[in-house]
Amino acid sequence: MPRKKKETPAPRRGGVHGHIENGGVVIQQPIVSTLRENYMPYAMSVIVSRAIPEIDGFKPSHRKILYTMYMMGLLNGNKRKSADIVGQTMALNPHGDQAIYETMVRLTRGNGALLVPYVESKGNFGKAYSRDMSAAASRYTEAKLEKVCKELFSEIDRDTVDFVDNYNGQMKEPVLLPVTFPSILTNANTGIAVGMASNICSFNLLEVCETAIARLRDPDAPIAETLKAPDFPGGGLVLYDPAELEKIYTTGRGSVRVRSRYAYDKGSHCVDITEIPPTTTVEAIMDKTVELVKAGKVREISDIRDETDLSGLKLTIDLKRGVDPDKLMQKLFRMTPLEDSFSCNFNVLIGGSPRVLGVDGLLEEWTAFRRECVRRGIFYNLQKKKEKLHLLKGLQKILLDIDKAVAIVRETQEEKEVVPNLMIGFGISQVQAEYVAEIKLRHLNREYILNRTKEIEALLEEIAGLEETLQSPKKVDALIIKQLREVAKNYGQPRRSQILYDLPDDGGEEPEDIPTYPVHLFFTREGYFKKITPQSLRMSGEQKLKEGDEVTQTVETTTGAHLLFFTNQGQVYKSRATEFEDTKASVLGDYLPQRLGMDPGELPVYMAVTMDYKGYMLFAFENGKIAKVELSSYATKTNRKKLIGAYSIKSPLVYIEAIPDDAEYLCATTASRMLIVNTAMVAPKAARDTQGVQALSMKSTVRLLWVRPYQEGQVENPHRLRTKALPAAGALVKTGVELGEQLTL
Repeated sequence: MPRKKKETPAPRRGGVHGHIENGGVVIQQPIVSTLRENYMPYAMSVIVSRAIPEIDGFKPSHRKILYTMYMMGLLNGNKRKSADIVGQTMALNPHGDQAIYETMVRLTRGNGALLVPYVESKGNFGKAYSRDMSAAASRYTEAKLEKVCKELFSEIDRDTVDFVDNYNGQMKEPVLLPVTFPSILTNANTGIAVGMASNICSFNLLEVCETAIARLRDPDAPIAETLKAPDFPGGGLVLYDPAELEKIYTTGRGSVRVRSRYAYDKGSHCVDITEIPPTTTVEAIMDKTVELVKAGKVREISDIRDETDLSGLKLTIDLKRGVDPDKLMQKLFRMTPLEDSFSCNFNVLIGGSPRVLGVDGLLEEWTAFRRECVRRGIFYNLQKKKEKLHLLKGLQKILLDIDKAVAIVRETQEEKEVVPNLMIGFGISQVQAEYVAEIKLRHLNREYILNRTKEIEALLEEIAGLEETLQSPKKVDALIIKQLREVAKNYGQPRRSQILYDLPDDGGEEPEDIPTYPVHLFFTREGYFKKITPQSLRMSGEQKLKEGDEVTQTVETTTGAHLLFFTNQGQVYKSRATEFEDTKASVLGDYLPQRLGMDPGELPVYMAVTMDYKGYMLFAFENGKIAKVELSSYATKTNRKKLIGAYSIKSPLVYIEAIPDDAEYLCATTASRMLIVNTAMVAPKAARDTQGVQALSMKSTVRLLWVRPYQEGQVENPHRLRTKALPAAGALVKTGVELGEQLTL
């Protein structure tokens, strides 16, 4: 048989044989339009619809979950599977079941993340104080709304808040919840948006209600009298700092120090930690403690273990013989997350715009929001009662002649004419006539109609009362105060976080219990560091260095010295000489970028050694500016290991040195000019990243070449290079110093 000719397949659209119009053509788009058309809508969506809470205390994701549970009847009904709740929430929040479930977990009592939980839970919902104790899958857990949620939804069906369409327009959801107490302050709320963030600490419900009542009575009432301090669900000790708390109350920014609570078990000679700060976890505390023990910085601990069980958190530290538990805990408070700070940033959406408000500002906004909710609720009830009164007045007219009403209905030929005929016969409105026409036959008796019309007087009194309340701001405030008192009575709980007013004097720094002895410190150009004792140095030969490396600094000091390693990225890493092991000249030493955990590509360029942070740091830059920064600016009260903005990076750094006092320095430029600068002419600055003062006046094409400490005889006629004021151009001189480039940083 003849072989059939193979047909060539038709080219596929968009395939190898197809043709795409403008395929492979790169269309340039201005970055400004890209930001405006693509990035800005995304940023606004994250800020307004996702990460920042609103005045009712909820983010959209929280509100959608709670409203779905309310519509499912879980305020009073039995618990339902979490998977069912998550599935129905997706009708309002199409972000995937996992994201919804993780949000729901944080709202539960079992997780313990909220001071006033909104979801009653059954099953394993994990723990907020542990990063390893995660929640079980949604198919295994059950949940319903807590009783306190009655205060979130009690008036939602009275037109107290606006409703909008969901994402597909098939159902309605509330814009805000008509909360009867300032929930924005009773639960912690954290969110990271684009270009901004929110971090709200929680306060005790009783104290918040008392403060709101006091502010309703007197807008100038001092908050600190009723709102003592933040209260966290995990307890702990809040270190009382009135100045910092006042800052939080007025500006919405500041930090609260929280310390763990512990108990000493004398029988087993161990410390049991039962409450920790809200910003850390049990695992983080254990990891840091083990790290300190391995590094030899904490020698009093023999073992640490997590004994957390169903009864609650418990972290046990076994002590070595003779160790004072209180002194050890003070040391651990300084060096581990057993004491941590909660940074406050009360960023809230007010009318769709993010605003950072203090507690007083939040209470003012919540009060205005609550007043509007109450007024809308009163107006809704007023309209309903007026409608009922209107119907009863129509019924009252029928009472005059019930037989006439029956006759009109019987004699009307067509059903649609019944209502018009009643309207004509008794002079009533269509709504009244509709109501009369729907009365059951059994109710067409004088007794029933008399009993109903007796309600008219009561309705008139109620309507008058509602209208009076609606027109009286004081009566509206009285209703809000009454609701706040009921909330405090029904749901208030004692403080979980104790307030520590008398702060123990722990000295701020780690006690010097490590022997102090003389050492020699060596710092190389490639970033290696050695600490060698004088005895070991005398017995050693030449320094072992990496090929091409050289020692740039040698300092004689003691093990108590503070070390500041400045890097090529404008940062400084702080350490202590005691944190490095004694070594020998025959080893390379510690590689600082790895030892200090520097960023990729970051290298140390200078080592400053100080005992008391006295003196200055001198910086000279390529643009001819010189900066003198007080060394005390690098001292910190806490054990911070890394400081950003160690010096200005506006211009490349040419010279850096720690100086105890002012001295003269010889500067050379690429224009073959030199100048002797006395650092006393440079005013010291406290700001580490100051750009300094212009010491050398240079053209834009000229740059500072090098800087060296000036020594007598280094140049001829040095008086020509000195100046009485800065900036100065310097002079062309014959020198005994080569003008070639010095190794710069």
